[in-house]
Amino acid sequence: MFYSFIIPQYNRPDEINELLNSLSKQTLKSFEVIVVEDGSKITSEVVVKSYQNKLDVKYFFKENSGQGFTRNYGFEKARGDFFIVLDSDVIVPPHYMQIVDEQIKENQLDAFGGPDTAAPNFTLVQKAISYSMTSFFTTGGIRGRKTHIGQYHPRSFNMGLSRKVWEITKGFRITRMGEDIDLSIRIIQAGFKTGLIEKAFVYHKRRTDFSRFYNQAKFFGRARINIYTMFPDQLKLIHFFPAVFVVFCFLTAFMFLFSMKIFIAFASLLIIYMLLILTDSTIRNRSLSLGILSLIASFVQLSGYGVGFIQEFWKRIILKKGNDVKKYPQ
Repeated sequence: MFYSFIIPQYNRPDEINELLNSLSKQTLKSFEVIVVEDGSKITSEVVVKSYQNKLDVKYFFKENSGQGFTRNYGFEKARGDFFIVLDSDVIVPPHYMQIVDEQIKENQLDAFGGPDTAAPNFTLVQKAISYSMTSFFTTGGIRGRKTHIGQYHPRSFNMGLSRKVWEITKGFRITRMGEDIDLSIRIIQAGFKTGLIEKAFVYHKRRTDFSRFYNQAKFFGRARINIYTMFPDQLKLIHFFPAVFVVFCFLTAFMFLFSMKIFIAFASLLIIYMLLILTDSTIRNRSLSLGILSLIASFVQLSGYGVGFIQEFWKRIILKKGNDVKKYPQ
């Protein structure tokens, strides 16, 4: 089977260099790499062309349209039997392709998703953010586990789909605000088999500071409501957790002014929750400093997601206002 990596790129030449370097070290070589520049002002053309002797790599430049539609552009240019979509800020372990190829054939998968983790050389902040996005104690815990409710929904930082799946679904229908969740739902509705390949992980750098991470998490919260407007049955109780967390924190602060007894009870629950995160991360990472940063990252993730969720719920569900997300011409 021949594979095509589809990588949208926007103003991140340093990141694409690390990703291409990791792809050049794959133990299985039956793939091409399609890099699509999404109207970047800081292009990666020179970086990509420097790998032409190491990889079967092609570079394309197009006007900015967002990551979903940019991936569609890459699908149209690809020659593979199976497409693998990666974010530009990931690094791929050497045996990634070997594992993916074996699992697709063994389990007859039409589409797959893989988890993400932190590389040993990541900064402490990057490792803390990675923890918050994958921990059982945050909503990140549902993204990379086989215990996911229902059939697994691949995410676009590390996902694959067959050419047949693309031909039937026509790829990404929206360019942002949950575009990968929308595609995964439609793949499953079309009767295709999806699955999580647990060992096909990537090192995902994500944001490098908490301010940018908050904005990213807020966007994820908004995206969940956008998905709800298209697929109401896809909104689960777990998705409300960050919003409940934000409201609970607000009520705790409010009770400090009106009822010290209730404040102490609420604050005690928050402290227990904080200790669980701190202990879990400290033990898992064998680092107290990383445990403390993981606690901060978890609060940033939950508050960002929760605020975005609440704001979009108020706008789209209560006020009945639309959004500005364009749909791809089918």
